[in-house]
Parts: sequence; structure tokens; C-alpha cells
Amino acid sequence: MLTKKAKYGLKAMVYLAGFEPGRTALVNDIATANQIPKKFLDAILGELRNAGFVHSKKGKGGGYTLARSPEDIGVGAIIRVLDGPLAPIQCASRTVYRRCDDCLDETRCTVRLVMMQARDAIANVLDKRTLAQMRALGESEAARLELVAALEHN
Repeated sequence: MLTKKAKYGLKAMVYLAGFEPGRTALVNDIATANQIPKKFLDAILGELRNAGFVHSKKGKGGGYTLARSPEDIGVGAIIRVLDGPLAPIQCASRTVYRRCDDCLDETRCTVRLVMMQARDAIANVLDKRTLAQMRALGESEAARLELVAALEHN
């Protein structure tokens, strides 16, 4: 399950993806626009900065900006930084694998085999989506809803 930390991190990153390169956004503005507690967002943005996804600038004209183009930032990578591995259990993880203490034969463990399929399905979606695609998805849905509302109004 996606934690609030990762959800808020994705929202903040999508927000920053809407700015032209180099233009900064204040934490307060990001928090307000996305209904994220500012203190929690400060910590999240700090982790994203340490991972190289955002740059921060202090002082006048300061704030946060994406460190790379939104087309070069994968959704799965953001989630892994904030929440850790995508696998539901460690024995199904590719990055932090750990054998279960109670497993006699992990090659035949049905729980592990299904969780590996779940992990692969999740990774297949998240690792093939960029921040730019995620932002575009929201914009196209908003445009679709506006069109539906206009047609219903007429």
C-alpha cells in the first residue's frame, strides 16, 4: 500500500513538474495547493533532495525545483525513495530481498510466488511511467471532465 508520505511526495513532484525548468516553488505553496501538512512536506522534500530528484534554494527567489526533466523521472523511483521496495513482502523484493524465517522451500512457496507476480505487475506500471506522463494524465482527465460538464450543461 502506498503510504501518505509517498502519495504526498508524488503530488509535490507533479506540482513541480508544472513549472518551467529552473522556476522554484515555495514549500507553503506546494503544501497549500495539494493539502499537505507543511512540516511533513518539508521532510519529504528533504528526502527527495537527498535522492537527487529536487534542488532547493534558500533566500529570496528560493524554493524547490525539479533536478531533472519530468520526462527523466520515473514514478517507481520516487516511490522507492520514499516508501522503499515495491514488493509486498521482502522475499519477493528485487532490491532488499530477505528470505523468510518460516519458509521451508521458497521455490515452491505459493505466497512468495504470488507476491512476486504482484510486485512485477506494480513495477510494470510504475517503472514505465514518468512524472511528465503522470502530470499529463491529470491534465487530460481534467479536460475530459470539463468537456463532460459543458455537454451536460447544454
